[in-house]
Amino acid sequence: MTQYILALDQGTTSSRAILFDHAGLPVASCQREFPQHFPQPGWVEHDARDIWHSQLACAREALRASGAAPSSIAAIGIANQRETTLLWDRATGEPVANAIVWQDRRTAGACDRLREAGRAALIGERTGLEVDAYFSATKLQWLLDHVPGARSRAERGELAFGTVDSWLVYRLCGRHVTDTSNAARTMLFNIHTLAWDEDLLALFDVPRALLPEVVGSADVVGLADEQWFGHPIRIAGIAGDQQAATFGQACHRKGLVKNTYGTGCFMLMHAGSIPPVSRHRLLATVGWTLKGQTDYVLEGSVFMGGATVGWLRDGLGIIRQSGDVEALATSVPDSGGVMLVPAFTGLGAPHWDPYARGTILGMTRGTTKAHIAHAAVEAIAYQSAELLGAMQKDAACAVTEMRADGGAARNDLLMQFQADLLGIPVVRPRVTETTALGAAYLAGLTCGFWESLEAIEAQWQVERRYEPQMAADRRTALMSRWGRAVEHARAWAVADAHDL
Repeated sequence: MTQYILALDQGTTSSRAILFDHAGLPVASCQREFPQHFPQPGWVEHDARDIWHSQLACAREALRASGAAPSSIAAIGIANQRETTLLWDRATGEPVANAIVWQDRRTAGACDRLREAGRAALIGERTGLEVDAYFSATKLQWLLDHVPGARSRAERGELAFGTVDSWLVYRLCGRHVTDTSNAARTMLFNIHTLAWDEDLLALFDVPRALLPEVVGSADVVGLADEQWFGHPIRIAGIAGDQQAATFGQACHRKGLVKNTYGTGCFMLMHAGSIPPVSRHRLLATVGWTLKGQTDYVLEGSVFMGGATVGWLRDGLGIIRQSGDVEALATSVPDSGGVMLVPAFTGLGAPHWDPYARGTILGMTRGTTKAHIAHAAVEAIAYQSAELLGAMQKDAACAVTEMRADGGAARNDLLMQFQADLLGIPVVRPRVTETTALGAAYLAGLTCGFWESLEAIEAQWQVERRYEPQMAADRRTALMSRWGRAVEHARAWAVADAHDL
């Protein structure tokens, strides 16, 4: 008898594996960080082998910790960091270069040239995306042009391109696939036809032989080889991490909104069965494809969410571990007038400025590390408030609550300040690892572990609800001040390059 779903949640800085039971509750889990590589300013890379080994080790450890027999696992669901671009040898399965991470800015100039050439409208119409180095297409083009022999080998069909989901499935069962939600983040996929777009492949000079087969988000794509877990297990669900979190938050109906507070912050609104059009520089993208039906979402992306806290830990050394930030920040009543704009890798929606850089404003002789920590926590909320403002304008409907998840959603200071800035309740569910839960739900629906969307919606439970307490005029004044701070951070790298 199958008793569990194994969810693989491959993130930007760590890999996780969580075993879920029929109630949608975690039974056992494991998480491991893996190395980040920064070969040049603005460049971010991963060794694809680190991704695979850390994810496999987590899955095995979660199984061991639970005491569950591999034969009791109904299926594996996969959620993954999106846009990160991998290139590997089909015959050996070995990567031919480091993966270029979604945060990487090396192709910002190539994106500038696309906009200058008038290509942004075509790309936006076909993909729902902004022209930005965030997405996979220019990263893949860069690899083909800079890895010796890569382009000719790709044209001969010797290499495979994929996002992280493709890489994990390939290692687990040898099949080269991706789902619609991940394909939609490459800037090569037409979200209207749900197919690779020939015009975009030509624009980015990407050989079709490189591309994975596109499948649904809740399809059985293969069996994980017996060597990995001692028993073959179905791989039955795949989704990009933010789409998976939206699914796990039971945002299955138009107008429901979730925000994930992870390495970045990603706010998604269910937009229905027709691709939406954003007038405020949000992304229109695939949510998931389930039983032949594709649901779409509006998305706003913040590049530095929880990673801002990681910078306090690793860059400034003012906290020892990320969980210490709340105690330090709450040791002072407020930020003391300090504003931190964490544009370390540029600004995402709604600004889309790859040349913005991190900025701290308003410091005095009385400023302490506690004030900077407080400002860092508030910065996460300010960026997310900008997203919801744009989203409500695009959707032309009032959002009555926002569902929060991810590691930083456990920070009570952040959640209360977020509710204050938004002017609506912020709701934290009982299970905050909703990315993994969404992957589990997709896999479980595929194999009959759960019967229906209604069954999994009934399992969603509120753990805490944060009601807004801030006066409207105060909220407006703070957001205006944030806007002023952002303007100081914008286009900094461009100005700096000209000065030098």
